[in-house]
Amino acid sequence: MTAAAAAVEILKREGVTQAFGVPGAAINPFYRELKNVGGVNHTLARHVEGASHMAEGYTRAKAGNIGVCIGTSGPAGTDMITGLYSAIADSIPILCITGQAPVSKLHKEDFQAVDIASIAKPVTKAATTVLEAAQVPGVFQQAFHLMRSGRPGPVLIDLPIDVQLTEIEFDPETYEPLPVYQPRATRAQAAKALSFLLESERPLIVAGGGIINADATDLLVEFAELTGIPVISTLMGWGTIPDDHELAAGMVGVQTAHRYGNATFLESDFVLGIGNRWANRHTGYNLDAYTKGRKFVHVDIEPTQLGKIFAPDYGIASDAKAALELFIEIAKELKAAGTLPDFSAWAASAQERKATLQRRTHFDNVPIKPQRVYEEMNKAFGPDTRYVTTIGLSQIAAAQFLHVYKPRHWINCGQAGPLGWTIPAAIGVATADPETPVVALSGDYDFQFMIEELAVAAQHKVPYVHVLVNNAYLGLIRQAQGGLGINFEVNLEFENINTPEIGVYGVDHVKVAEGLGVKAIRVTDPDKLGEALEEAKKLAVEHQVPVVVEAILERITNIAMSKTVDMSDVTEFEELATEPGHAPTAIKALQV
Repeated sequence: MTAAAAAVEILKREGVTQAFGVPGAAINPFYRELKNVGGVNHTLARHVEGASHMAEGYTRAKAGNIGVCIGTSGPAGTDMITGLYSAIADSIPILCITGQAPVSKLHKEDFQAVDIASIAKPVTKAATTVLEAAQVPGVFQQAFHLMRSGRPGPVLIDLPIDVQLTEIEFDPETYEPLPVYQPRATRAQAAKALSFLLESERPLIVAGGGIINADATDLLVEFAELTGIPVISTLMGWGTIPDDHELAAGMVGVQTAHRYGNATFLESDFVLGIGNRWANRHTGYNLDAYTKGRKFVHVDIEPTQLGKIFAPDYGIASDAKAALELFIEIAKELKAAGTLPDFSAWAASAQERKATLQRRTHFDNVPIKPQRVYEEMNKAFGPDTRYVTTIGLSQIAAAQFLHVYKPRHWINCGQAGPLGWTIPAAIGVATADPETPVVALSGDYDFQFMIEELAVAAQHKVPYVHVLVNNAYLGLIRQAQGGLGINFEVNLEFENINTPEIGVYGVDHVKVAEGLGVKAIRVTDPDKLGEALEEAKKLAVEHQVPVVVEAILERITNIAMSKTVDMSDVTEFEELATEPGHAPTAIKALQV
């Protein structure tokens, strides 16, 4: 068979059933085999970067998934670099397959020939241009082994067109995936880690995205319940424990954090971090404020993460699932022996802060204040909802006000945060799991970056609800510029001569969305938000397309965050909740 056919056979035997991409001359032989061999569905993207984000959303939606994105040579490969960066930053395995000029033309500046392997190396676990057709099966086998082993991440395989067309000997019936390698904690390491717990009075678990990658959230909850330790989720680990669990203590950080989460963290004396990387939006840049007065144990699958941000008191290189299994085993023994401390008073104090330190969401202002949008989302969307978002004030506010109850139900591009990520990622998520309701969230600029991908969802009948908060501003950048005393090149407002009724809000997102084949609703009255969201859910089911709900916001809102990038110094720009009616959808009713 051709090397391209062998590659498709391997995809199937590695569990791939879905790919996203854009064909072109240099990758057409591979596309021929996708058609002839069969067994791998394909979604045609409108932009090759969009295909890479679709693949990432697809991976994130279900344990074991590996999204595949395909493009022709040259600019198709460079278009997917942002997707590869996003994937490696958040430890997400995706396979990027690119076409390439013939081997003999690689150094002759051929049309759309670029050294994509060299370009992609810093943002992949491996990037290879295959020069010998007989190596194709081994390169693909190694790619899946690398993506799944250790810290997960993306791989790029670049296939010259003549390599794709060359016939090779390959027996797919005897192909087997390579065993996956994961470092595992030892019993002695786990015992030493828990010795810190026995010496503490106010311990916390920081639960990172590595727990979700390891499919170990049930073990995390079991360990927390067994020991009675409150859990702080990172942004990537949101959903490891349900928000309404009595041991869920909120999130910590300089932006995507809760008042009660930060307050509880600052009272702690021991932190057990599992599958997290101490990202700067979590710790802030003032590491003294974050670390002073408490000891740290860090468990991470990647040995070089240990000590990268600050030196823990003890570090363990281990898969989160393997470590948690040992932690549970030892904690059960300690409990049976009566030597496990009682942390119930400490856990109760965390819940008391959760019930008292709240931000206000209920505002009746017109134009709409963004906080009200999240309040109405909490009312409209239940615990099975899977949220997808990327960056900006919309994402920061969502993390402060929305509620997540399950793993993989907060799909967020945490480290890279490329604008435009949300629409294609939501398509990938909804393709992976069409049975779970998907709600995407964008600011107006994120929405406009890759708006053309809405046509993909219309074409392939991928329904979801997309909440668009529009203030015709680069809101996060405007807020960040405030410290520099400027407000420069962040304004998006203009009077649209074709839609004068929207005033200075410029782009008519309803017309554009409808032109791309999806449904859209514009809301200007906060009291109409709820019915618009309910209508959107019905329209998505009826027409099997995305439905955009655009909320016209006040132009300027400052969302709570630290001006000094210090988690102990967060500025609250809006009035806080002082009576239950101020935060009616808070996890706990406000205690005053």
